[in-house]
Amino acid sequence: MQAAVLAAPGRFEIEHRPIPIPGRGEALIRVERVGICGTDMHIFNGHYAADNLPMIPGHEFTGTIDAVGAEVSLPLGARVVVDMNIGCGSCYWCRRNEILNCPDMQQMGISMDGAFADYIVVPARLVIQAPDHVPFEVLALTEPLACVVRAARKADVTFGQSAVVLGAGPIGHLHVQLLRAIGAAPIIVSDLSPERVQLALDHGADVGVCAGDTRAAVLEATQGRGADLVIESVGLPQLYEQALRLIRKGGHVAAFGLTAPDASLPLNILSMILQENSIKGSVAGTGQDMHDALTLLTHGRINPQPFLGAQYPLADIQVAFDTFADRPGDLKTQIVMTQS
Repeated sequence: MQAAVLAAPGRFEIEHRPIPIPGRGEALIRVERVGICGTDMHIFNGHYAADNLPMIPGHEFTGTIDAVGAEVSLPLGARVVVDMNIGCGSCYWCRRNEILNCPDMQQMGISMDGAFADYIVVPARLVIQAPDHVPFEVLALTEPLACVVRAARKADVTFGQSAVVLGAGPIGHLHVQLLRAIGAAPIIVSDLSPERVQLALDHGADVGVCAGDTRAAVLEATQGRGADLVIESVGLPQLYEQALRLIRKGGHVAAFGLTAPDASLPLNILSMILQENSIKGSVAGTGQDMHDALTLLTHGRINPQPFLGAQYPLADIQVAFDTFADRPGDLKTQIVMTQS
């Protein structure tokens, strides 16, 4: 099989490797589509998981079951998506379905080889069957949508709540669409790109702010109170500071965007206490989040069209990554496996 190995930051090498053989409790997935995630770009640029290189990245993937190991009853040829997060299954956090905090957790494409390859072997318990009628390019959106589902679940967002999304990139746009599906209102989105702000307005946002006074727009849209919920989806400390200024008394900040490891946030503790504000982190979707995300995509609650623009064959993965930042109009870039 062919595999795209990130040999060093900024440099992919296409290697020919043996097709892996699934062991007991494992399934061999024939990969069809893989989305490029912001985390993949951090790895590519050497800002994250650099100690794991060389490695095959890629975790937003879909494909079909090609073979199974012993004690696995999954049907061959079935379309599937896969939960990328592998916990030990027995520790305190795994028992509480907090797998992302498992001390032995591994993540496909981040701490171990991932899906930028023709085939990948995965634990069968993490495989989720998908309907045959859902296109692979849509199924590849399941994992990033699951991350957004988890953030909304942890924020306990519900209908009629005002929400601000800071950043209208791929994940920010998914936040907007999910908030709309939940019934949050009004939804305010802020971004430096007028194209992305307009796209968010076209697909669910009620108010768009581009290089303007975001706080003034939020106050105007919420009768001067501030927002019930602010989601930071970029990963900049200054935007986290802004988020705390945009919530109402009793409001909540969803910490989602990944910052640099040493980034910190000045916090007025007394104000936080007296106003009963809260902030909660959310990093990835796992378990039921994946199932819920697949259900939303299957039943058309999320419009996938804004994410289906840029597609590259595996042979051109270097170009896809090199030009990623130069294509702000592409909310999502997918790698189409050459075997397809």
